[in-house]
Amino acid sequence: MDEALADFLRFLALEKQASELTVKSYREDLTQAKEFLQTQLGSANPDLARVTSRHVRAWLVWLHERGYAKTTIARRLAAVRSWFRFLCRRGVLAANPAQGLRGPRQDKKLPHFLPEDALAKLLAAPPAETLLGRRDRAILEALYSAGLRVSELTGLNLADVDLAEGVATVRGKGKRERLVFFGAQAMEALQAWLAAREELLHQLRKTPAGRHKDAVFLNKNGTRLTSRSVGRLLAKHLARTGLDAAASPHSLRHSFATHLLDRGADIRSVQELLGHRSLATTQIYTHVSTGRLQEHYQKAHPRAK
Repeated sequence: MDEALADFLRFLALEKQASELTVKSYREDLTQAKEFLQTQLGSANPDLARVTSRHVRAWLVWLHERGYAKTTIARRLAAVRSWFRFLCRRGVLAANPAQGLRGPRQDKKLPHFLPEDALAKLLAAPPAETLLGRRDRAILEALYSAGLRVSELTGLNLADVDLAEGVATVRGKGKRERLVFFGAQAMEALQAWLAAREELLHQLRKTPAGRHKDAVFLNKNGTRLTSRSVGRLLAKHLARTGLDAAASPHSLRHSFATHLLDRGADIRSVQELLGHRSLATTQIYTHVSTGRLQEHYQKAHPRAK
């Protein structure tokens, strides 16, 4: 069983070219499932052919009883299903014991976003007179202006950004590439940070190497900024401005989509800008703009008044 899991993780990394974060997530989810199945089958190295849908159902119940969120359970079931599907293709299993099993029904949650006035206050919060303040301003502007995922932002390299055109190439989920656009204020903040970046490296007397060499956004030590660091710096500026402490870097992406739709952008265009494969994923943002839709209705329908 250990070898079967290792083979699958190598397949994800080498053949599917999944990101380090994706492989790490699969490893954690599947290691837990593997250990549960080993206990159920009473062996540290059980025959995988002995695993049945009954064992997988027992694992799902075990997750539920321990209070795991519905989204977590659904994700872990999807990971196990993918692992067993891989083993079926390799001839290790004759059938997928997780096939046909459904995860818990998901609660529909509206995306968390910030109003335009709150966003303006947040974007102005980082001090422009400090190097890291200019970096933070560029980060917040980029997240909101381009609707970036935080992993897309931290993965951004200098060669990905076209300063003349105000566009960048980012790699999203599944390493799918797309073009994103930076508005005038985001470009101004980004150019200010790139100048500060050079000054920071000069002060540190170092040149980034390896995966840090071409990173657009660096930490105070001159290495590539992490997603966790972006979350911390956002929390700092939210606290400083007294804004909604529940906001996360992804809230800026939600705000990007919501504000575009509020101002009349076509939903298909927003889908492309967000890098969503399915329009259904984008349509959730239409539910947060009911007030604005009603306003448009009142203005446009001939018999609304």
